[in-house]
Amino acid sequence: MTTAVTAPARRRAPQGPARRVRFKGAALGVAAWLAGILFVLPLLWMALTSFHSEADAATNPPSLTASLTLGSYREFFGLDGGASPWPALINSTTASVASTVLTLLLALPAAYALSIRRVRKWTDVLFFFLSTKMLPAVAGLLPVYLFAKNAGLLDNVWALVVLYTAMNLPIAVWMMQSFLSEVPIAVIEAAQIDGARLPTVLRRVVAPIALPGIAATALICFIFSWNELLFARVLTGVVAETAPVFLTGFITSQGLFLAKVCAASLVISLPVLAAGFAAQDKLVQGLSLGAVK
Repeated sequence: MTTAVTAPARRRAPQGPARRVRFKGAALGVAAWLAGILFVLPLLWMALTSFHSEADAATNPPSLTASLTLGSYREFFGLDGGASPWPALINSTTASVASTVLTLLLALPAAYALSIRRVRKWTDVLFFFLSTKMLPAVAGLLPVYLFAKNAGLLDNVWALVVLYTAMNLPIAVWMMQSFLSEVPIAVIEAAQIDGARLPTVLRRVVAPIALPGIAATALICFIFSWNELLFARVLTGVVAETAPVFLTGFITSQGLFLAKVCAASLVISLPVLAAGFAAQDKLVQGLSLGAVK
């Protein structure tokens, strides 16, 4: 008898459901790219306008082939005369970084008490924190101004540090409470059995595990502090002027200098963009922490 040798079976063509899944994935990818381009397009347009002269930037419709120049950046940095932006940038950096660090130092033990060692009626406490963000900022402007005036804190960058800390603390506690809820209780109990006290547990056990969430919270607080304009405009003058307040100085009675405003906006946005790019992995991990069980 002869044994029949069968040829290798050909690969079967993808079935209908598999094709639909691949087509759906490709369509979602294209849609994501289009959405990303739409979000980035205004930033790219602002960057291109910042390299144009004021005459070319004011044309309607704007010209894509206009000559490029660094004149707007020279004027922004005060190389051709005018005010220097460095004091305002330093003030924004000081207020944003200091308030973010102070917010994290206060929010971490508060979130620990609301998530791991839960206090009584902890849900009411969280709702109270969230309700403080429902008050319009302009409603608290006059009381804050009068307090700063009577305390001699007008045009003082440290007044902004305290104010930004108070403004960011509720959202920081709310975010970190959800992050710390994912920390295993067994790890904390093991550290306590070994004799670790609460500061050591927070620093060496809780903080490393919840690092993505802490990084996401820090980035959100930094962005909110850096972009804040209303209170900085009212409470500061010359000494403690922040970058957003300095940016509003380009809108004068003579008109809007579009190229210079675009150059200033791009430079002032760079710290936030750099911080977001550097911490993007931690931000994604932090914001998705606990989403998948």
